[in-house]
Amino acid sequence: MSEESKKTTSDSSVDLEEMVASSDSGSRKPAGMPGKVLVGTAAAWSLFQLWIASPLPFILGFGVFNATESRSIHLAFALFLAYTAYPALKGSPRDRIPIQDWLLGLIAAFAGAYMFIFYEPLSQRPGAPIMQDVVVGIAGLLLLLEATRRALGPPLMIVAIVFIVYSLAGPYMPGILAHRGVSLSGLVNHQWLTTQGVFGIALGVSTSFVFLFVLFGALLDKAGAGNYFIKVAFSMLGHYKGGPAKAAVVASGMTGLISGSSIANVVTTGTFTVPMMKRVGFSSEKAGAVEVASSVNGQIMPPVMGAAAFLMVEYVGISYVEVIKHAFLPALISYIALIYIVHLEALKANLQGLESSNPSKPLLQKVIGFLGGLLLLMGLSFIVYYGLGWLKPVLGEATPWVVAVGLAGIYVALLKVASGYPELELDDPNELIYTLPQTKPTVMVGLQYILPVIVLVWCLMVERLSPGLSAFWATVFMIFIIVTQRPITAIFRQRGRLGEDILEGFRDLWDGLVTGARNMIGIGIATATAGIIVGAVSQTGVGLVLADVVEILSMGNLMLILLLTAVLSLILGMGLPTTANYIVVSALLAPVIVQLGEQNGLLVPLIAVHLFVFYFGIMADVTPPVGLASFAAAAVSGGDPIRTGFQAFYYSLRTAALPFLFIFNTDLLLIDVSFMQGIVIFVVATLAMLIFAAGTQGYMLARSRWYESLLLLLVAFTLFRPGFWMDIIHDPYRSVPPSEFVQAMGNVDEDSTLRLQIRGEDAFGDTLTTYMRLPVPEGDSGEERLENLGLEIVIEDDRAIVDMVTFGSTAQDLGFDFDQEIIEVLAPVDRWSKEWMWIPAFLVFALIVLLQRRRRDSPASPAAA
Repeated sequence: MSEESKKTTSDSSVDLEEMVASSDSGSRKPAGMPGKVLVGTAAAWSLFQLWIASPLPFILGFGVFNATESRSIHLAFALFLAYTAYPALKGSPRDRIPIQDWLLGLIAAFAGAYMFIFYEPLSQRPGAPIMQDVVVGIAGLLLLLEATRRALGPPLMIVAIVFIVYSLAGPYMPGILAHRGVSLSGLVNHQWLTTQGVFGIALGVSTSFVFLFVLFGALLDKAGAGNYFIKVAFSMLGHYKGGPAKAAVVASGMTGLISGSSIANVVTTGTFTVPMMKRVGFSSEKAGAVEVASSVNGQIMPPVMGAAAFLMVEYVGISYVEVIKHAFLPALISYIALIYIVHLEALKANLQGLESSNPSKPLLQKVIGFLGGLLLLMGLSFIVYYGLGWLKPVLGEATPWVVAVGLAGIYVALLKVASGYPELELDDPNELIYTLPQTKPTVMVGLQYILPVIVLVWCLMVERLSPGLSAFWATVFMIFIIVTQRPITAIFRQRGRLGEDILEGFRDLWDGLVTGARNMIGIGIATATAGIIVGAVSQTGVGLVLADVVEILSMGNLMLILLLTAVLSLILGMGLPTTANYIVVSALLAPVIVQLGEQNGLLVPLIAVHLFVFYFGIMADVTPPVGLASFAAAAVSGGDPIRTGFQAFYYSLRTAALPFLFIFNTDLLLIDVSFMQGIVIFVVATLAMLIFAAGTQGYMLARSRWYESLLLLLVAFTLFRPGFWMDIIHDPYRSVPPSEFVQAMGNVDEDSTLRLQIRGEDAFGDTLTTYMRLPVPEGDSGEERLENLGLEIVIEDDRAIVDMVTFGSTAQDLGFDFDQEIIEVLAPVDRWSKEWMWIPAFLVFALIVLLQRRRRDSPASPAAA
């Protein structure tokens, strides 16, 4: 490579680092004492978060903070670091911190910590702020908005200002938007001195859960896991058709597990994957687009999901494990489909992979090796799960210590195994010669990085600890690994620099603590500012106004409501980070979709709506003209950013289709399905998404004719939503007169579901008609089942009126209220299972396969060329 070319590439990588820093962690790197203060504050923030997540404050009896105090300190750190790490303007110095930024940072930190410093006096005057409270609150809001502009750009700041102005100027608003307005002191009290605004649920989630997961990811990356994931992906997939692109998808998916940032993911993996993709024949734009599509999808991949998973826990009111269960299948299907899209691109252009470094083996031996490894993994999982289940009653309180010693032993054994293989070296992205690493040595040298992930999953899924505590124990183990892996490896490899390795381990730990905190600045600021919007919604009632506006615009059509929501999420997401976009749109529109769905007969689970909003929020990182991930990828590939963005959006159509599909078919979210049903749904949905990808790409076994593409899309739709066609053939419900409601309850099977249309009054006394699902409880008769529900019905002249709802009963939870009228009862009927519609879909698919195989195998066919 020429010196000029190297210089250009070096300049490009500096620009990329600047892009990631400016969007994720702040681009200032001051020298001397200011730099030490900045880095030390970031490390102190990480240590504070570890302290409040640990059991130590309760064991030692000091340093115990309640939720409000923790949020206050959390925001104080975020605000101080936002002013010291992010320059005010493009021309502001990067190598030093101006005096005004020190002053603004200190004042902002004081305002953020005000709830902690004056907690007792504030608790004694709730709702009655004094002048000091109002002044500090106004200063805090203004400084938070400026910090938002610095860390996240103007869009979120502008949206927050609009909601503040709307709160204050309510009486002057036109028509339907008008409200009685709030006073300045009332606004400050609500937004800054309670947990309804800035210090609300979103900042609480950032404080309790998100920070620890971001810190865990930063430590894992500093330990070398990011490089390990990339190397493993390339060693396994790099030699297939379009192999580097497939490796990019898998590497980005694995990196996405520990990274909540699309842009950082693009730059981290793309620096190595994009040049390799270009080498095997991908254009600059397509190589960048593959990296963008796979990196952005990292945010829909549990367990972190760009911090949205933890927010859903609070907003939807279900456990973290349930959120992960519902989100996992669509994310996995999306990644599998992207690998297939890459495969189709390679087939269309006849691209090859890189030369494999693995020794050639017969296919049978490869299959046996794969199955053997799978069985070994399953056996180990079985032993760990049931072994610990047997140990816990025997060992009692000593179990954690025994498990910790066992984990340490396994960790040392894995390092001993790794020492028998060459160490992984960081590739030089400026180097043109690329060779694929061998799979076995690559996999074996980093198995210790899997252990903290196993600890995290174990604590979440088996021990059922809170997400924060689970992340704490996984982070503690990660700290142990990052400090000890170098010296232990040095002993096993008989290197004579043990002291240097120990120091290097502590350096990595320090860097991880600092990086984790700097990566959290934007998220902390975003959740606090989004709290302004949520606070304005609760204080002004604008959510109800928005429901009316959306209903008028959509004319009550749920599909139009969903399209409007998708477009709004995309537009907001072009300027807002994913987390803030999700908070804003879910606070404004998620309840509207559920409410209007209930009024129009489509009962949408709340988790499905929240995932719908979240999916379209992350699409904004792809979509031109603002998609920052596309700009980052174009900087790596040397391609045109707008064309890269459009190509990435084209590849991401499968991600855009999934939310509409799981709104209308909640089986994809594994809602109310058994384990075996879940496996069948996974297999069929994956196949459907692959067929959808082939339909949108215009290629399967050969180039598709236009009618074949249409038929492939129709097949994919049928496999995803077989109930659509079955409902046309045979209605799933029969109408029962409301006067026969009690008899209907007694006639249907236990655990089945009735659909009811109910007329009642809303909170304002207006007539409201909604649908609801009524699960049928145990009982030998309709009367007994109604009693078990906590519901009493009176029949008056063929009308069914709700006469009594027992407090705390299932009926009350479902939304029954006194004097509601049941105006329609729909009872399930026996009919063919909707899955029978898969048979004609598969027959049509088989026909298309047959047609394309003939064309592909015909040498004279232009389609085969």
